[in-house]
Amino acid sequence: MKLLLDTCTFLWLAADDPKLTTTARSICRDPDNSVFLSALSAWEIAIKYRLGRITLPEPPNRYVNSRRQWLQLQPLPFDEACAAHEALLPVLHRDPFDRGLISQAILNGLTIVTPDREIAQYPAPVFW
Repeated sequence: MKLLLDTCTFLWLAADDPKLTTTARSICRDPDNSVFLSALSAWEIAIKYRLGRITLPEPPNRYVNSRRQWLQLQPLPFDEACAAHEALLPVLHRDPFDRGLISQAILNGLTIVTPDREIAQYPAPVFW
């Protein structure tokens, strides 16, 4: 299975946070799955860190990269096609980062690992 982590899922997985369900943790760590982290998540983390909405043990430029490598996640760039696709989505979810992830999932055939029920309203597979 090809999986795309929502930003909160990545943060919970990286910190071994109990908010991450056992099922979600298992699917993310299954070596038979390809698990991706979007550049959008790195950007969202950097913004929230700067605004003081999240705390990390090190600056986001080091944290995201080191945890992505440690968890053996594949980087996923946010490209022009995904940016333009966002305009085709109905406005069911107002978070631009999540809407970008939805576009990436749809265009790349990925399942989003997220607890966000608003994301599940879109035509992208969701796992939680």
